[in-house]
Amino acid sequence: MKLLQINPVIRQNTSTGRIMQEIAELAIQHGWECYIAYSKGRDGMKPCKAKTVPVGNRWSTAWHGVMTRLLDRHGLASNNATRRFIKEIEQIQPDIIHIHNIHGYFLNYKILFDYLSKAGIPVIWTVHDCWLYTGHCYHYAYAHCDRWKTVCHNCPQQRAFPTSYVVDRSRKNFRDKQQAFTSMPKDKLTLITVSEWMKKEMQQSFLKDYNYQVIHNGIDTDTFNIYDTEDIKKRYNLKGKHIILGVANIWSEEKGLNDFIRMASMLNEEEIIVLVGIKEEEKMLLPNSIIPIARTENVHQLAELYAAADVFINPTWQDNFPTVNLEAIACGTPVVTYQTGGSVEAITPETGVVVEQGNIPGLLHAARTIMEKGKGHYQTSCRRYALTHFRKEERYMEYLRLYEQLLTPKTKP
Repeated sequence: MKLLQINPVIRQNTSTGRIMQEIAELAIQHGWECYIAYSKGRDGMKPCKAKTVPVGNRWSTAWHGVMTRLLDRHGLASNNATRRFIKEIEQIQPDIIHIHNIHGYFLNYKILFDYLSKAGIPVIWTVHDCWLYTGHCYHYAYAHCDRWKTVCHNCPQQRAFPTSYVVDRSRKNFRDKQQAFTSMPKDKLTLITVSEWMKKEMQQSFLKDYNYQVIHNGIDTDTFNIYDTEDIKKRYNLKGKHIILGVANIWSEEKGLNDFIRMASMLNEEEIIVLVGIKEEEKMLLPNSIIPIARTENVHQLAELYAAADVFINPTWQDNFPTVNLEAIACGTPVVTYQTGGSVEAITPETGVVVEQGNIPGLLHAARTIMEKGKGHYQTSCRRYALTHFRKEERYMEYLRLYEQLLTPKTKP
């Protein structure tokens, strides 16, 4: 059996690249022949156990970027690259096509779905963000926009990814996506959402009549574990402090950077905020009560920071199912987060606290309540919950069962 996955990047330091590779590795163990299609213009050849299928090149990617920035035609360039990719699909003859992301300056979704809608191949699409059912943006929660429920127009996030500086084509993009994606026969497309929240959202979109399944993201619970943290505390001068941790790949208002800065003024002398993922230019914005870390040397060091923290705070304003929450809980550290999208779905009374969006004093109060009870009150429960719900081997096995189910002939009653 042959599996073809599609995503612009393979790199394991990206969440979708890591998830895709881990699914492939598990599938290979179970006898599948696996292929991964990726954007050659964005991601050079990387170590990968699956066979790789490069799509396009630097020039096609650059031109796609120009069409996006000037004409708001993201996903509507790369015509020749997409046609060549379709020829590769015909040669591979996959039994299952598993899409992660097709936005990423490398594919033309109209050409691709014109082919897929007629190919008769079962397609699974894991929805990592909201781009496929909006006229422009990859997420709309922070902008409080619900135009996608009817028809997008006058996009309030025209300058957000995928940025268009000149033209607002959101109404036409919405109609183009609706026509392309709903051309798929309903028995050939299965939509996988990574959270219950996203499933409920999408069932209000033009894709509401398709089959849905929720498969939460998984993590490596061997790496994200409980550790002795004396060395990591010594390294960052954290001994004797109550540690409030925040982690993001890219910090922004939507991720809650300004909320952490406001919270810093409310801390007492025993409390310290540690933020991982801070860029050099962002460091000058931070007060002394926030320790900035650009990046950890390796994932093991990040896991040690999770384990060292008294509490992990995730003040995100828009999120689907943030992996950072899972990583913190797996390291025995409870999470405080806003009532935001799928961010709350890993939180129970044993693993953390949910606070109303924008309630910064509430975040700190919840963190202090956790710190008063002590890390030991939560650590075992958090670890147990992670092993029950977050193990990547179990989460990604759900995909293999789905593949087999889609390939099993249905008998008529």
